Amino acid sequence: MSTPRVAICDLDGTLIDSDAALVDAFLTLGVDRDSISFGHVIAQECLRLGISLEAYVDAYDVEAASPFPGVSDLVAGLGHWAICSNKHPVSGGAELSRLGWTPQVAMFADVFEGPKRLGPVLDALGLDPREVVFLGDTDHDRRCARDAGVEFALAGWNPRAVPAAGDVVLSSPIDLLDLLGR
Repeated sequence: MSTPRVAICDLDGTLIDSDAALVDAFLTLGVDRDSISFGHVIAQECLRLGISLEAYVDAYDVEAASPFPGVSDLVAGLGHWAICSNKHPVSGGAELSRLGWTPQVAMFADVFEGPKRLGPVLDALGLDPREVVFLGDTDHDRRCARDAGVEFALAGWNPRAVPAAGDVVLSSPIDLLDLLGR
């Protein structure tokens, strides 16, 4: 029997349903709803929208986002796992703490020069790309996995997630455990 693989997970839109919390912080700061999009490095998005990153972090309600149904059961079954997210570390760390989730590694936007990359996470875990699966919900997540030579699984429970050719599409969070070999 082969060794089970390790999950590296995106946070927003993958493990937690944070769309409303992300949008509400922008709206609080006077950003037009039609200008808001998802899946970006938060500092770059704030710059694009003409607001300060500090103001955005202050406006973001870390109590507002909840795990997608079934994610808490998934996280309980993961054991050895990691987070790789474009989210600000203050917000991301507070949400992980509130939810009681303790990934072995959690890397946020402050670690990467630009968009998130899996290389630093793999290095921190001491793993080869063949030993992990990256779970995400956006085109950026898909590219992030491809660029690192890591298998990508789409969080199909997020209604915004759009499958692409070659994706492993998971309909339920707990399905990731089977893909990992657990």
